[in-house]
Amino acid sequence: MLRRGLVYLATMVGIIVVIGIVSNIICALLGVDPGSGGIGSILLISAVMGFAGSLISLFMSKSMVKRSMGVRVIGAPQTQDEQFLVNTISMLAQKKGVQMPEVGIYDAQEMNAFATGWNRNQALVAVSSGLLRQMNQEEVSAVLGHEMSHVANGDMVTMSLVQGIVNTFVYALSYLAAAALASRDRNSRGGSVMMQYAVRSVLQMCLGFLGTMVVMWFSRLREYRADAGSAEVLGNAAMIRALQALKQQSASTQKPATVQALCIFGVSSASELFMSHPPLDKRIAALSSHQN
Repeated sequence: MLRRGLVYLATMVGIIVVIGIVSNIICALLGVDPGSGGIGSILLISAVMGFAGSLISLFMSKSMVKRSMGVRVIGAPQTQDEQFLVNTISMLAQKKGVQMPEVGIYDAQEMNAFATGWNRNQALVAVSSGLLRQMNQEEVSAVLGHEMSHVANGDMVTMSLVQGIVNTFVYALSYLAAAALASRDRNSRGGSVMMQYAVRSVLQMCLGFLGTMVVMWFSRLREYRADAGSAEVLGNAAMIRALQALKQQSASTQKPATVQALCIFGVSSASELFMSHPPLDKRIAALSSHQN
């Protein structure tokens, strides 16, 4: 677990460095001075910083997750479980109209699974060893149907774009507020710089807090849709039984942000507003209402 955490931390540090380099190169090429307070330059830099991290994470998602989660990709199936996974995902890929994704297993006691990849035809679907041990084949199939619905719906790209848009608004609004403050304090240059920095920092924290709620709300909608997508192919009863099986565990291990939103089972929070997944009872109720 420590090795996985270090790999993920190193990757994120690399992404931050790349964002800084790309931002500086674009500013130099376009002759943009973000410190001048111009609205155009602020919007440009906000968009670059807002989308760069999420898009880089998206394109690196498969390789990053394979290393950080220790995913073993199934080449030629060696066991009955591996053959079952490959056959089931192949069937679901045909029904969903997408190319066969990579199929993997990672070692974890929890019952969980996730989908990732930079587009619907270059995806990875992985399940935990705990899920294979604790669920029957019908329940596992329903979980795989959920993950393949994420793939078919293009949720990996959608969530990255939503995060990028929210980030852009956070950066732009904080910089514009700081620029407006600076225009009222031209006579005190040193104080203005310090005040701008303080205003930007506080606003980015506050707006980022609100932005997280927006992203999590959208993520919860995608979970309901993925549940329905699995039920459409495999039946409501199978998906409901899979969700009921997940209720037997109370916690999920932490995963990279690019993966957590597309898992079958998310991390609990003190408030539903900050949860990437709806409570299991609500997901079961949503499926049951369509069943009746």
